[in-house]
Amino acid sequence: MNMPVSEKIALIGKALSAAWPDPKSELNYDSPFQLLVATIMAAQATDKKVNQLTPELFRAAPDPESMSRMDVDDIRTIIRPINYYNNKAKNILAVSRKLLDEYRGQVPASRAALESLPGVGRKTANVVLSNAFGVPVMPVDTHVHRVSNRIGLCRTEKPEETEAALMKIIPEPQVINFHHYLVLHGRYTCKAKKPECASCPVIEACDWPDKLK
Repeated sequence: MNMPVSEKIALIGKALSAAWPDPKSELNYDSPFQLLVATIMAAQATDKKVNQLTPELFRAAPDPESMSRMDVDDIRTIIRPINYYNNKAKNILAVSRKLLDEYRGQVPASRAALESLPGVGRKTANVVLSNAFGVPVMPVDTHVHRVSNRIGLCRTEKPEETEAALMKIIPEPQVINFHHYLVLHGRYTCKAKKPECASCPVIEACDWPDKLK
């Protein structure tokens, strides 16, 4: 018999808070702007790779004003090791200029405004809202989608469906931390190809039929 969802959430929260008592994004940043840029870079790229490149980028341009003065070729050269670096360089420059032109150089704290920025979709907007501004939203990446469905918190096909389902069942005060728990659990234990079920602290709550195989 499957565990009720409310019990799953309680068990996951207890077990993963013990593993990660202070969960947070693994992207390195010092401001909402730097988080926004790093998150744009992280699409189809790992946080680890992004963190290898942002120190040089942010030394050259730590804020929208300095970034807006950079040549796109210089941005492209710095971020070349990540996927889609060409489009990402163009978007980083365009975002910086739009922030200066329309938001006085400040990253807006609304999803609609964030999604109006070049290269910023719903997931990126949610990452910034959650991590930079403490808004209880649920960014859904491949880890969150996979783990939520494997464990049985939801049965969804698309990320936006997963987001809606999780927001309905996770208590609002827990949403921000729970997002990080799902990401970190998916990144280090409940991996896509070789999940480490034998060491999983929430296996009791998991409905995945292939666990331990």
